[in-house]
Amino acid sequence: MKGMRVFDVLKLVTVNHGELPVQQVIMTDPSGKPNSVLTDLLHDVLNKTQLFVDLKEVNDSADIIDTLHNVTPLPDDVLDEYDKILTQEVIGLNFATRKSEIELVYDELV
Repeated sequence: MKGMRVFDVLKLVTVNHGELPVQQVIMTDPSGKPNSVLTDLLHDVLNKTQLFVDLKEVNDSADIIDTLHNVTPLPDDVLDEYDKILTQEVIGLNFATRKSEIELVYDELV
């Protein structure tokens, strides 16, 4: 069975019936330790996605990458990194209400 990926979370999870607030979404390891590199990459792709892509109209992460390739001057290596974060497997979600954050928990071994 295929696990849930970051893209799947973006499609399924809403806050107040809207897209996830970019600055409130972070990537953490299973112990809850934030990964700033992955979080920054996620924020970057989320910002671009909200500007150029309607998530309701895409079926997979490749659709996002194709759209960004067609409408932005982003180089292929950046789009490759975007694809990696969108296809990163997520093993859990944690709603950290005290910090107003949504943690996408990834397994470092995956």
